[in-house]
Amino acid sequence: MKRSIIVTGGTRGIGRAVINLFADKGFDVVTCARSEADLAGLQAEMNTKYPEVTINYMVVDLSVREEIYRFVEFARSHVHSLDVLVNNTGIFIPGKITEEKEGTLEKMLSTNLTSAYYITRGLIKPIENAKGHIFNMCSTASIMPYANGGSYCISKFAMLGMTKVLREEMKSFGVKVTAIMPGATLTSSWEGTDLPEDRFMKANDVAHAVWHAYAMSPRSVVEEIVIRPQLGDI
Repeated sequence: MKRSIIVTGGTRGIGRAVINLFADKGFDVVTCARSEADLAGLQAEMNTKYPEVTINYMVVDLSVREEIYRFVEFARSHVHSLDVLVNNTGIFIPGKITEEKEGTLEKMLSTNLTSAYYITRGLIKPIENAKGHIFNMCSTASIMPYANGGSYCISKFAMLGMTKVLREEMKSFGVKVTAIMPGATLTSSWEGTDLPEDRFMKANDVAHAVWHAYAMSPRSVVEEIVIRPQLGDI
């Protein structure tokens, strides 16, 4: 039976790179994003590059609880078992805690944290049948706060905390849980920057870190991966 991977926020950056790499390894794909056009473009690319791979997608806004539930049901209808889940959806809104617009914290938490919480809960039930590998896309902001990081840092610290708790809960079931903590990666979050391209990591490098952590034997788990640009944080 073919293996499958579920990736939230799969049309851009790290999510898209992960999908490309796992599709190249023969995985079927289930993904989501807010843009129908972006998802259709991803599917067309996958059909051309990997005609033997099936990609199912859903247009959804994972900051909305009801939309999360709809995606969980969609994903469960297209996978036989939870082989790989990558909770990748996230947004970055710069700002200081004391100056952020009202609602910024709620928006960041609902998108960056709550979506991963409810998707994970929905896909590992019933627990007796749980298996596979769960990757939570955290950030170096999960361990290193910085000015103007505000609610983003709060959400990513919480995401790392959730990952640690989930790892403890899943150990006895053989489910692996890994926190990925990338530094500045050249994705749409950095559109318009004046910094040179070589100052950023490549999304494909993060994807390869995910793959190599997944490819280990059942006897080992990579609990946390921290990846930074060679020249350091931006």
